[in-house]
Formats: sequence, structure tokens, C-alpha cells
Amino acid sequence: MVISQTPLRIGIAGGGTDLASFYRREAGCVLNAAIDKFVYVIVKERFDDKIYLNYSRKEIVDSVDQIQHDLVREAMRKTGVTEGVEITTLADIPSEGSGLGSSSSITVGLLNALYVYQGIQVTAQTLAQQACDIEINILGKPIGKQDQYIAAYGGVRLFGFHPDEGVSVEKVCLRSSQMLLFGSNLLLFFTGKTRKSDPILSQQQENTEQKLEVLRQMKRQALEAKDLLSAGDFDAVGRLLHQAWQCKRALASTISNDQIDQMYQQALDAGALGGKISGAGGGGFLLLYVPREKQNAVRKALNQYRELPFFLEHHGSKIIFNTRRYQWK
Repeated sequence: MVISQTPLRIGIAGGGTDLASFYRREAGCVLNAAIDKFVYVIVKERFDDKIYLNYSRKEIVDSVDQIQHDLVREAMRKTGVTEGVEITTLADIPSEGSGLGSSSSITVGLLNALYVYQGIQVTAQTLAQQACDIEINILGKPIGKQDQYIAAYGGVRLFGFHPDEGVSVEKVCLRSSQMLLFGSNLLLFFTGKTRKSDPILSQQQENTEQKLEVLRQMKRQALEAKDLLSAGDFDAVGRLLHQAWQCKRALASTISNDQIDQMYQQALDAGALGGKISGAGGGGFLLLYVPREKQNAVRKALNQYRELPFFLEHHGSKIIFNTRRYQWK
């Protein structure tokens, strides 16, 4: 039996420039961070040759081609696992529409667990590349690449997305104490609504031509945020989050709505320096940068919304359990 643990993520700056409609014109750039909320994938050998799947539904099938869960089906094809296996996926939060990258974390976690089940160790780069191939090229989802890469690598990273499909990875060097301090100023609140990201991202891709200058500004913000983080100027990163949100909400009409705008304004009035909806927008979680002396006031202002406590996470997808019995089949 093999169990993988894969982090979810928060976006800090540059989101949207990881879409092919932008980075194939000119390189995109995203700064994001893994958090200590995870998806787990359990892969267990079965005595029979059937395939059992446990997620929000249960599937029992005879072949990979019969699997309805598209991510599991394609991950099994990619890794060569074909029969006699039971796969269970678990998540710390509802896994669809949260804006925390859960679908890509599941894909990365599936690949990691299935490869190790096969006795194969692969790199974070391979996990990220193959997860992108499954979600974008095989399944045709209108998404970017940032979620797969941060799920595989973890930590706080600056990713460059290049026209030749190459991806550069730069770790933002923060001591553990700095990472803890920066993370302690970040709060997540659930808007009360989940949403499907595909329609929002499709609209965003269609708008790329007329939004090029906005996207270029968002790319510059990612680079600036990385420099500010490295310098330890965390409050300036918080103020930059506000600028980044103003740019992001201009990309498509469905990214924000009256409820989100009101929620965000309440947070600003109570002392938040900045924030943004995590992920594609339209719902999910609102990320806020709030100096610690203002956090109780912000919590009081947003007391109708559920807070998700979290820490930043150093590690990407990893195997937390791996045991093989004697050959019994």
C-alpha cells in the first residue's frame, strides 16, 4: 500500500499569465505558495483483478477504459497500472471549486502514488509535466500550469512559463522563521460558494488579446512580490496583493461579484492591507494579508464566513506510507 500527501496552494501574484493564451506570446510568471492543507491518495493492491475507486462516488470496474473519474483513468494509463488495485482519494477541504488548486493536487498525488506503487521514483518536474499533460492536453481543460507545479514542488516558488512550453522554477529563499512570520499575516475565509473554474478561465483566455497590458502588469507584480518577500518586506507584499486583485478582477466579468466585493471591502475597512480571491475567481476562498494586530478586527468583520487556519508548507507531493508485502499474487 502507498499513500501520497500533496499540498494545496495559494496564489500570490501573476495568476493568469500561466495560461497558454498568454505565455505562448511572451513568458508568463507566477508566484505562489503551498499550504498545509492536503489531498491524500491511497493505492492498495487487491486479491482480484478488478479496479475499485473511492472518492465522492464509488466505482468498481474491470478495466481502466471503464473508469469515469477522468483524472484517475488518465493517471493509471500514464503510469501503467492496469488492474487489481483499489484507489482512494481524500481531501482536507471540499475538493472542487475551492480555488486552492485541488484538482491539480489530486492529479500530482495520483501520479506520485501510482509510480511508487510500480516501484518507480520520479522527480517533481516529471510529476508536474505529466499532470499538465493529463489536465491540459489529454482532457482539454482550459487551465494554466501553476497549480500542478506548486503541488509537485511545494514551498514558495516563482515559476516562469515560456513560449516553448518550458517551465523555470525558482525557490524563494526564506528561513523557517521568515516563512512562519509571513504566513502568520495571511488569512483565508470561505466565501460560502464553490464554482467551476473552466467557464471563468475560458472567458479569461478569450479576453487575452484585449487584456495584454493588464497581464503584463500582473507578471511584473509577481517579480516584484518575489523581491519584496526575499527582502523581508512582508507588509509591502500585502499592499501588492491589493494591486494584483484590482488587475485580476479586470480580466473577466465573472471573477468577482457583489458579495465578494463587499466581503473584501469589509476586510479592508477592518485593517487588511490587501487580498484576492484564490484561484480562478467567482467563489472559493478569499486570501487576505492582515497584520497580526488587526486580525481580530478582521475576523469580527467577517464573522459570518468560515476561516480556514493554515501554515505555509515547505514540501511538495511526497510519499508518507509505502509498504509492500511478499509477492502474493
